Amino acid sequence: MKVIKRDGRAVDYDKEKIVVAIEKANNEVRAKERASKEDIKGIVNYIEELDKKRMLVEDIQDIIEEKLMELQKFELAKKYIVYRYTRALVRKQNTTDESILGLIKNQNKELSTENSNKNAVLASTQRDYIAGEVSKDLTKRMLLPEKITKAHEEGILHFHDADYFLQPIFNCCLVNIKDMLENGTVMNGKLIESPKSFQVACTVTTQIIAAVASNQYGGQSVDLKHLGKYLRKSKDKFKKELDELYQDKLPEDIIDGIAEQRLKAELAAGVQTIQYQINTLMTTNGQSPFVTLFLNLDENDEYIEENAMIIEEILKQRYKGIKNEKGVYVTPAFPKLIYVLYEHNNLTGGKYDYLTKLAVKCSSKRLYPDYISAKKMRENYDGNVFSPMGCRSFLSPWKDENGEYKFEGRFNQGVVSINLPQIGIIADGDEEKFWKLLDERLELCYEALMCRHYALLGTKTDTSPIHWKYGAIARLEAGETIDKLLKGGYSTISLGYIGIYEVTKLMKGVSHTTKEGEEFALCVMNHLRQATDRWKKETGIGFALYGTPAESLCYRFARIDKEKFGSIKDITDKGYYTNTYHVDVRENIDAFEKLRFESQFQKISSGGAISYIEIPNMRNNLKALEEIVKFIYDNIQYAEFNTKSDYCHVCGFDGEITINNDNEWECPQCGNKDHNKMNVTRRTCGYLGENFWNEGKTKEIKSRVLHL
Repeated sequence: MKVIKRDGRAVDYDKEKIVVAIEKANNEVRAKERASKEDIKGIVNYIEELDKKRMLVEDIQDIIEEKLMELQKFELAKKYIVYRYTRALVRKQNTTDESILGLIKNQNKELSTENSNKNAVLASTQRDYIAGEVSKDLTKRMLLPEKITKAHEEGILHFHDADYFLQPIFNCCLVNIKDMLENGTVMNGKLIESPKSFQVACTVTTQIIAAVASNQYGGQSVDLKHLGKYLRKSKDKFKKELDELYQDKLPEDIIDGIAEQRLKAELAAGVQTIQYQINTLMTTNGQSPFVTLFLNLDENDEYIEENAMIIEEILKQRYKGIKNEKGVYVTPAFPKLIYVLYEHNNLTGGKYDYLTKLAVKCSSKRLYPDYISAKKMRENYDGNVFSPMGCRSFLSPWKDENGEYKFEGRFNQGVVSINLPQIGIIADGDEEKFWKLLDERLELCYEALMCRHYALLGTKTDTSPIHWKYGAIARLEAGETIDKLLKGGYSTISLGYIGIYEVTKLMKGVSHTTKEGEEFALCVMNHLRQATDRWKKETGIGFALYGTPAESLCYRFARIDKEKFGSIKDITDKGYYTNTYHVDVRENIDAFEKLRFESQFQKISSGGAISYIEIPNMRNNLKALEEIVKFIYDNIQYAEFNTKSDYCHVCGFDGEITINNDNEWECPQCGNKDHNKMNVTRRTCGYLGENFWNEGKTKEIKSRVLHL
């Protein structure tokens, strides 16, 4: 049996610890009040005869208390309870030592694997993690109401990013890059004026991205259509310079040709600056800036031709990749790319179809870009097309004092997610009980979200000048509070959710892809949406329903529920819950039907939603990918491709990575054995849940790779 400690670690069951704990209590009571050796043995036997594979340490302690009471050892039971309470107080006084020391010694597996974009060995990353552990400790013990902390620990809800809750910083945003480039900005007390060329605009943009990332904890997005203006400035500058030098010496077409060549060189250099700066800059939280570039070829943009050139160069450079330390071209983690599909580039004969073909080719090798349908987005967001924030959450439509829609320069205050399958497990098919419990837990989520809101109230602009004073979000005065940006729907605050598939299976006995299951799933989704709409109306705060891509949370909720309720077929037995409204990976459904089915849920989940489809051998399936992209334009707002291919980040090999004679994953091309530098997504048994390393059964079980 494995015993689950309070910090989530699983340790081997040791009956001697039970014996020692009771005997310590024995030593503090009168002889006639003590438990005999036979009594203690009986308690141990009872626990062992439960024949559980895993037990929470708290559950074992509860059983000991109950058994002592049954033996009428009331004084002893009291001593044991006091002993247990005293130990709890000690833990409350200091809950960070083990995790921090484990981090420094590279023994804290939970921290080292929770974020594949952060290298937990680096001193800069460790510094951020150490601060995060202190923040989590204070958040649980002092900053949050006890019932919220308890709900988080029991998997009722998940209070996201508790490691940053101590500071007055927020989740994610859409950077108002247009304002910052046109009107200038200030960084580190230095004035950055409006750029006069594309190259400088690209450099300033990456500096802004790094500064923004260092003062928030979530992702950011930048709409690159605003760079078109500066590419034209460079073009005009080159033409003017050449005319002045060669107007009477060279024919006009020769001058134009030279200007065009200089422009292409600056275009390539500028895009390379963006790509390399983002991947080599390190923010204060120990990672590359978490940024998404929005490739938006807006048909109403006066700089559409320049932006088409920029998008083409970005896709070409992403397809090529970036050289790693071995000199091999690999796929960079950032920036994320999102490509918008319009009528003029949806592969039906439009002027810019060539760009979409290039985007598909890039996706086949590098997995990015993702795709947004302008057609479907306009249906869902009052005719608007805009980027999700870096964390893939969407803003609700909001109009300024002039009645104009505004998206850039807005942000998300934070996220709390609800565990839907746990409600289904407890309700056990009783719908009246289910809806009652759902409402109770939604109110708990509301209280947790309000904690996030209240924590930001009163924040002064000086805490992050780049955001509040110099244009990334606003241009407020020094010393002013940001309170007006937290109300009236200007910023959002998000309710996340996990496990629509599982809760439907629990309550209806069928998948949500069946007619009966679909009706129930839509009822649940609409109920969640109605709750956020009601909260927004009652408070004036921008509550939104957020389909978070929180893969690690899918595992956390499933692990907690398995420990609490045992192994439940097709629910807790598989080691994960299905994210948001997604179709379970094991269902027999084709890519087109999956996207069509999930589209209806995206509309309800207006605070954020993305759908995934998995394509094997993507590089050899370009025509199939193009058909799917055409389908995306007409049927779903936001979608992304995944693949099952193995991949080595050292040499770029994307064939089959195998296990050598020493039971290690080894790249057959370069011999790389570092599992942190390879993706092994193949499963010999078809298992698609959480990865782990099973010593002695290496060849039969999954990989120990954590980035899927």
